[in-house]
Amino acid sequence: AAVSAAPSGSQERSSGRWKGMKLRKSEEPLPGRVVALILVLCVSGMRAESARYSVPEEAERGSFVANIAKDLGLTGEELLARQARLVPEGEKQYLQLNQHTGDLVVREQMDREELCGQSEPCLVRFEVLLENPLQSFRAEVRLTDINDNSPVFLNKEIVLKIPESALPGTRFLLESAHDPDVGNNSLQHYSISSNEYFLVYTRRRSDGRRYAELVLDRALDREQQAEVAFSITAVDGGTPPRSGTALIRVIVLDINDNIPVFSQTLTLSEAAPPNTVVQPFRITLLAADAYALVTSETLDREQVEEYNVTVRARDEGSPALSASKTLLVRLLDVNDNAPTFTQAIYTMVISENEPAGRSLVRP
Repeated sequence: AAVSAAPSGSQERSSGRWKGMKLRKSEEPLPGRVVALILVLCVSGMRAESARYSVPEEAERGSFVANIAKDLGLTGEELLARQARLVPEGEKQYLQLNQHTGDLVVREQMDREELCGQSEPCLVRFEVLLENPLQSFRAEVRLTDINDNSPVFLNKEIVLKIPESALPGTRFLLESAHDPDVGNNSLQHYSISSNEYFLVYTRRRSDGRRYAELVLDRALDREQQAEVAFSITAVDGGTPPRSGTALIRVIVLDINDNIPVFSQTLTLSEAAPPNTVVQPFRITLLAADAYALVTSETLDREQVEEYNVTVRARDEGSPALSASKTLLVRLLDVNDNAPTFTQAIYTMVISENEPAGRSLVRP
């Protein structure tokens, strides 16, 4: 049977919501009205505001958080008599209520980063239920961050490929280190080890996270130094601070900024057979490539003492650069000719009494 009620004088509320209502018996079941009445009674026992507490993350089991009895204005005996208990908002119970003392203590260690990531504040919500009469009080515990994490780079080695034509002042965005802590315990700044070419600046995104920006301070030259290596360190603001380090390797990419250069003075024996390597010469732009000048025919110094050979070298850059060099090839004499007489018989006329040492004839 459905029952409706009209409060007596002692049951009237100051608002007068129940005034003028009478208790009467209904012949038909009124389940909807009964449920509504139960909900009104339950909600009337709740407080709209929530009690707020805080405790450091990773606090040991049994760590004191607050005294619930004191905040509710109840004694330990009243809490026990009214069967006070905690109802967590989630599935796991991280906190525990001592019904004898009213103390709220840590039941399970709580990792702020595991529960909330980098969201702030990190709150553990629950309700305190009391019986006789039924009452419910909302409460929440804020987990305060401790510096239990160091900044970490995803890659321990960061490789950058930068052309040697990059101008001083050019900026390069670097991979950010990750630090799950928040507030002052989060990543605060970057630094790099001493080097001749780069500086680093710490920048801040709109969400407050910090990242590193590498700035070229001095022009690169691949011909002088093909690779630059230095370390980068990310530091948080904890006490004491924690840090993480990675290696940065800058590979300097070549551009076509040097023309081929010739060197060497060439010498060659006149007796060298065809295809003899005269003297290798090296193109300094491509130190790994070497070329050789070879003879195409038999040489004879008595006929030609020296040759002027013009060589032109061109690279495959874009645009291509070229250089030319005139090589002076001097032939070295070898003893390949015996002395000869122009006549088989020489007739000489000489007067008597010629002084000693006088030349008689030229062969």
